[in-house]
This record gives sequence, structure tokens and C-alpha cells, in this order.
Amino acid sequence: MTLYAATDGASRGNPGESGVGVIVRDESGREVLSISGYLGTATNNVAEYTALVLLLREIHNIPCTRLVVQSDSELLVRQVNGKYKVKNPALKRKFDEVQQLRAALPFALELHYVSRTQNAEADRLANRGIDEKKSLY
Repeated sequence: MTLYAATDGASRGNPGESGVGVIVRDESGREVLSISGYLGTATNNVAEYTALVLLLREIHNIPCTRLVVQSDSELLVRQVNGKYKVKNPALKRKFDEVQQLRAALPFALELHYVSRTQNAEADRLANRGIDEKKSLY
């Protein structure tokens, strides 16, 4: 079974108050996982990576054979897919964590860039995380 996920990180200021949003749906469009949370002060790129890390940590609990992830962070998608190098030390730590989690997945992972308008649901969850200040940690 293929699962479809959208991830987003939001930061009000850069750095500033940040949140993450993740939504996962099955092949029929049924929601199987939703994450919204507050990170405190972080950059937008760190928030984007944190959202992907949270997804990869939580997806182990949901059986699937393939995970298709969309993100509106072109930087994250190109770095994780090996098109861009990771130069920022904070992002390098997050990148390494993503790669470790990815290597442990028992299924295929695809990561695609989409426009912000195509990622509205994950964006709404990330902003709700900031508004509600419900910490993930």
C-alpha cells in the first residue's frame, strides 16, 4: 500500500517562532496520521527538516510498501535527493538524521517538491503548531 504525506515547517521570523505540520493519507484519501507542533525558536529550514524527521519517526507504526512525500521546501527536497550539498552545520545534523531514518525504512521513499499552494494542509498544521504552542519535545 502506498501512503501519501505532506510536510511543512513554518517560522515567523527567520529565526523565529516555529512549528511543524505533517499529514499522511492512504490510497483512498483517508487520513492516517496528523502532526502539528511547536518548536520554539528555529529557522524555517530547520523547521522543514524537523517536520520530515517527525514523519519518518512516526511512519514506522503504519504499514505500507511505499511513501510519497511532498514538501514546499525546494532546498530540503534537493538536499535529501542528493542534488544540493548541505553546507549549514545545523541542517547537516538534520540531514544526517533524515538519511539514517531513511536507511532504516522497510519501504521505498519518494520526496517531491510542490508549490506552497499544493501544500496548504501541512502549512495549516505547522501554523497551528505555532498558534497553539503545543511543544513536541
